Amino acid sequence: MRAAVLGRPVSHSLSPLLHRAAYAALGLADWTYDALDVGAEDLPELLAGLGPEWRGFSVTMPCKQAAAAVADVVEPLPRLLGAANTLIRTDAGWRAENTDVSGVGMALQLAGVEEVGEAAIVGAGGTAGAAAVALASLGAAHVEVVVRDPSRAAGLTRVLDTLGVPVTVSRLADAVLDAAVVVSTVPVDAQPDVLDLPWRGGQTVLDVLYANWPTPLAQRVGEVGGTVAGGLDVLFWQATLQVELMTGQPAPIAAMRAALDAAVGPR
Repeated sequence: MRAAVLGRPVSHSLSPLLHRAAYAALGLADWTYDALDVGAEDLPELLAGLGPEWRGFSVTMPCKQAAAAVADVVEPLPRLLGAANTLIRTDAGWRAENTDVSGVGMALQLAGVEEVGEAAIVGAGGTAGAAAVALASLGAAHVEVVVRDPSRAAGLTRVLDTLGVPVTVSRLADAVLDAAVVVSTVPVDAQPDVLDLPWRGGQTVLDVLYANWPTPLAQRVGEVGGTVAGGLDVLFWQATLQVELMTGQPAPIAAMRAALDAAVGPR
C-alpha cells in the first residue's frame, strides 16, 4: 500500500517522518509514504492515473483547494472550507477530508485554551478557515479577522457567518487585537508586518508555522508575557487523524511523537 504528501514545495515536509513512524509501529511493513512535488494544476491527472495500491494523500499548499474540487466525495468540513488536506481512497472514489481543524483545536487546547470568548485570526489564507472552525468549536463568541486587504477576507467571513460566529474585519494597520486567543496564519516572510501589532501579556497565540522555531512572532509574544503555541502541534495532531483515516487503525501516538521529537527536539 502507498501514501504520500502532495504539494509544492514539499521537500521540507515532516509528514513522511510521522506517517512512516506510524506504519512501523503498526507493523505495516508493506506500506510506504513518499513526498510528491505536485502543483494544483497537476492533481486531476495524477489522481486519474493511480493504481489501487494508493490509499491516501496528505495535501499541502498549493493543492488544498484543488483536492476538494477534484474529489469524488467531499465531507462537510472541506465543503465548508473549500479546501481539503486529506484524500482517502474509497469504493466511491477519492474522498476529501480536512484534519487541519482537529490539529488547530488540539494545539489550542494543549496551550491551555479550554473555551474561547473573543478571538482573532491574523491572515485569511487556507489555514485561516480551519482556524475559524476550530475557534467556533471552542465556543468563540466573536472573531476579529486581521488582514492587510479586507477584500481578501471574504471567504473567511463566509465560513464564520455559516458557523453563526459574529465577525469583524480589521486592517492590519488599525487592528486593536483585544482578543485573548489569537491564531496567526501568515507565512514567515510576512511576519515582520505583524510584529508591531499590540501584543500583550495574557494572550494565547498560536503561530501555525513550525519551521525555524521560534519564529519572530513567537519571540515577540514571549517577550510581552504571552503564551505561545506552535504549528508543530497542529502538524502532529492532524497527522494522527490522517493515519487513522488511511490505515483504519488507531494512530500510535507515542511512536509518532517520539519520532518527531527525535527529529526536531521537544517543544
